[in-house]
Amino acid sequence: MTQRLLRGRLLTFHREPLNGEDTGAYTYLEDGALLIRDGIIQETGPFAEVSATSGDVPVTDHRPHLMMAGFIDTHIHFPQVQVIASWGAQLLDWLNNYTFPEETRFASYQHSALMARAFFDQLITHGTTTAVAYCSVHKNSADAFFTEATGRNMRMLGGKVLMDRNAPEDLQDTPQTGYDDTKALITDWHGKGRNGYVITPRFAITSTPEQMAMAQALTQEHPDCHIQTHLSENKDEIAFTKQLYPQARDYLDVYQSYGLLGQKTLLGHSIHLEPREIDALAETGAHPVFCPTSNLFLGSGLFDHEGLSARGISSGIATDVGAGTSYSMLQTLNEGYKILQLQGSALHPLQAFHWATRGNACVLGLEDKIGNLDPGTEADVVVLNARSTAAMALRMDRVGSLAEELFVLQMMGDDRAIEEVYVSGTPSKIAPEQTTWNGNVQIVL
Repeated sequence: MTQRLLRGRLLTFHREPLNGEDTGAYTYLEDGALLIRDGIIQETGPFAEVSATSGDVPVTDHRPHLMMAGFIDTHIHFPQVQVIASWGAQLLDWLNNYTFPEETRFASYQHSALMARAFFDQLITHGTTTAVAYCSVHKNSADAFFTEATGRNMRMLGGKVLMDRNAPEDLQDTPQTGYDDTKALITDWHGKGRNGYVITPRFAITSTPEQMAMAQALTQEHPDCHIQTHLSENKDEIAFTKQLYPQARDYLDVYQSYGLLGQKTLLGHSIHLEPREIDALAETGAHPVFCPTSNLFLGSGLFDHEGLSARGISSGIATDVGAGTSYSMLQTLNEGYKILQLQGSALHPLQAFHWATRGNACVLGLEDKIGNLDPGTEADVVVLNARSTAAMALRMDRVGSLAEELFVLQMMGDDRAIEEVYVSGTPSKIAPEQTTWNGNVQIVL
């Protein structure tokens, strides 16, 4: 039995804050504690109370830093770790010029495994303990992804993309091979350890009606799996989709007509939505996913978070690396704040940090396991240092409240603000000076 007692300032959310004054939505303790046993939080509370009943459990003191649940990223592309920051294109050109050529390399299991180690290192370095990932079309890439996740005991979701047209030939499967590979991956990985499989038609443009029918069959056969795809990111994408599916009422109807919408469905981007599509999202419980750095980088458009929320639609928020420009959920919240500001809506820091933790957990239906620090949940914890840079420390000298501190982290923070990361109760952050790259080889010093 492994036990650990973490001490520090503690913040955990119980529901989404209505506004900055909604103190009932969260618990904040100036001197808090988490008692962890075998990767599960046993007690949460004031340090004096928890330590009084925990016996001689070793204490790790993170004061004056802030402890909260690890960040959750609900849309990220594992095979795009080496095309992040590729210059000058909008969505369809960016896919053809950068993404598709890069993803051909993931036919190799050796390359996939190497990139998986780098990918997971980046997630942990930036405080992300759970992500929902797109792998490449190759079964190898998903096997490498889940093998690495299992080795680190991280709660991860992902799936190989289904794509049988409008891509290079060596990036295409067929309706049958895509179905067969997905079935095998579900058997091998779904529900094993902390892994969850996601049925993943990349988007309507790269799947024929026959493949969409196979995705529908997979969804019916495995209703406990999540579904992820892309929706209405770019106006040219929408126009092309309507040409390929002329019978569809709109873009979303392609997925809806194949029975792919439900509470486990994640729809990346969802920017340029028609009224009927918004109605369908509200009726089915499917979740748009806001990808602010990607939307700005590709010039895609502004996500209408306030309008969707008013209809009772709950959205995720995500990095979308590699069109997204940072692995950091702090920087994702930064750019999300600015996009909402452009539309006359301010994202309060308490609402922002709820979104990146418990909010995303609720979108995934996993709030009983991750996204908060309640007893019985999995001990994925991030420790945040709001004085991690000279500029942040200078600003913090004038900070007088928790909300102000969170806003400093949101606007100025990045991987340097991540003091430590616990995955299943185990400290997991690798110091920057311990890891370097020599060509295609990662060297841990």
